[in-house]
Amino acid sequence: MEQVEFGKTGLKVSKLGIGLSEIGFNLTMDDTELAANVINSALDAGINFLDTAACYNISEEMLGATVASRRDEFVLATKAGHHVPRGEGEDWTYDLIMSSIERSLQRMKTDHLDIVQLHSCVVEVLEKGDVIRALQDARDAGKTRFIGYSGDNENAEWAVESGLFDTLQTSFSLVDQGARHKILPGAEKQGMGVIIKRPIGNAVWGAAQDPKPYNHIPEYTAAYYGRAQEMLQDGALPSEPDDRILLAMGFTYAHPEVDVCIVGTQRPAHMVSNIDLIDNKLPIAAETVEELHARYDRVSSDWKQLG
Repeated sequence: MEQVEFGKTGLKVSKLGIGLSEIGFNLTMDDTELAANVINSALDAGINFLDTAACYNISEEMLGATVASRRDEFVLATKAGHHVPRGEGEDWTYDLIMSSIERSLQRMKTDHLDIVQLHSCVVEVLEKGDVIRALQDARDAGKTRFIGYSGDNENAEWAVESGLFDTLQTSFSLVDQGARHKILPGAEKQGMGVIIKRPIGNAVWGAAQDPKPYNHIPEYTAAYYGRAQEMLQDGALPSEPDDRILLAMGFTYAHPEVDVCIVGTQRPAHMVSNIDLIDNKLPIAAETVEELHARYDRVSSDWKQLG
């Protein structure tokens, strides 16, 4: 698996990373062996970027139970800001961020994190400064090496323009191109490491029906699927590959600002297929990417990043 420079951090990250939300929400601790198979297979294949969050149910616990002994083999990124359990306490306070980081360290059985990201924090909270100061204090205390922002639209724009963060995680795919015009170029200019979430647009392009990957949020991909149907009205794309996942992934990787794309799965076979795609089947044709840009721009006047 090819590794690339991760912004100005000095880290090198694999082009493909693993998102742990699906494992966190769709599995139980009784499925530890399955999760261990997926994550260890990824590490064995050269993937070295693991992304999770304090609020992804058992995601952090599962990571600690499966690959804590291999801690020096991967870059570990988590997120903080939401009270856990959700809705039972105040979000976005200095004390919450600090306690969340301590809990993440314990859950994942490590003495340091590589990146802690503010999780979808809005501009009004960012401007107060308390949550950013919490991340900076955690970094100064050696609990995380770098600090980042994870989010979309005007909130991500503020985070990029502030110059306060080392990394940015944002949504970007063939059906969610809002970051293309301002956020991604801005992050590159700032020297931020760029992490793309949902890089295949939840596999809606060419799907016979809405895939609904999350049992607890059945409506999660409805808007993605609707966008794909609207863009598909113009017919086949020029030089379109037969594999719709290759098309989606190839589109996202065609943008040079992208460092690492995180894809979640609970199926080992999907992991193997994704690795083969990245290693052996990219890039896709430039005219395919250009047509996807053109179609999106024609119909997306009121589309924001879906997040």
